[in-house]
Amino acid sequence: MSAFSILLASPRGFCAGVVRAIVTVRLCLQEHGAPAFVLHEIVHNRHVLSELESLGAAFVGSLAEIPPRGLCIFSAHGVPKSTEMQAKKLGLHTIDATCPLVASVHRMVEKYHREGYDIIIIGHRHHPEVEGAAGRVDDRVHVVSNEEEAENVAVQNPGKVACVTQTTLSHEEISGIRGILRRRFPELHGQESNICFATQNRQDAVRLLARQCDCIYVVGSKNSSNSNRLREVAKNSGISAYLIDDYRDIDLTQIAGTRNVGVTAGASAPERLVEEVVRFLQAHGGGEARGMDGVEEKVCFQPARLHD
Repeated sequence: MSAFSILLASPRGFCAGVVRAIVTVRLCLQEHGAPAFVLHEIVHNRHVLSELESLGAAFVGSLAEIPPRGLCIFSAHGVPKSTEMQAKKLGLHTIDATCPLVASVHRMVEKYHREGYDIIIIGHRHHPEVEGAAGRVDDRVHVVSNEEEAENVAVQNPGKVACVTQTTLSHEEISGIRGILRRRFPELHGQESNICFATQNRQDAVRLLARQCDCIYVVGSKNSSNSNRLREVAKNSGISAYLIDDYRDIDLTQIAGTRNVGVTAGASAPERLVEEVVRFLQAHGGGEARGMDGVEEKVCFQPARLHD
């Protein structure tokens, strides 16, 4: 295999919300001991989950799996209000590790609902972030995942509709749906999107990377929304793009004859996985890895604490 260059996207990997969630679990284990029960996956990355499990975290699918008076951590994706109420009814101690940017969408949903709006959430149906946002209110909330659903969504008052979006989408996914909603509901309230800065920065970095590469590897788990969006952004830029959990997913035939291979990582993927991918590529013809210029992210969120 002929030599090829390795280019690294910047920024890539962990975002501030993911760091906050992981640090929250670690601090919880240090301060309160094991086990610390986490409702669903704290973030969507199997390597991160495995590391936290080794420290004493236990990921559960329902609150019923947690012993009475147990400690429960809500994931970075957020939960419906009914989950909070059930945890309180069960007497569980809770720590809310919801990403602050996702929590801001929750507050928007609640505000619009109080003001009498029907709320449309643009997002992937059954994704935990969307389920959490939709579950902040009891009625007048609609999930729209595609343009067909945008054409058919039925609301109580077409003159009083508000819209929010999942934070890990791409503008390409949103634009067509938003266009239909604006046509159907000319007085539509809400921002153009609630895509978070970290999602946007990583997508912009991939677009820049795609201009110089023949192939891009996105390190991230298959159920990670933002990682899937990075692969789609790269593919839509006209180059080959692959979503991989780690270096073991790389098929060397994918890079046969390439001159420049790009590597990035989703917001829930640790940097060590990128380093392992780079070492693997270097062992099979890759040169020195070169980082590209990009936005420097300085946002930092404080860890979540126990709710009495």
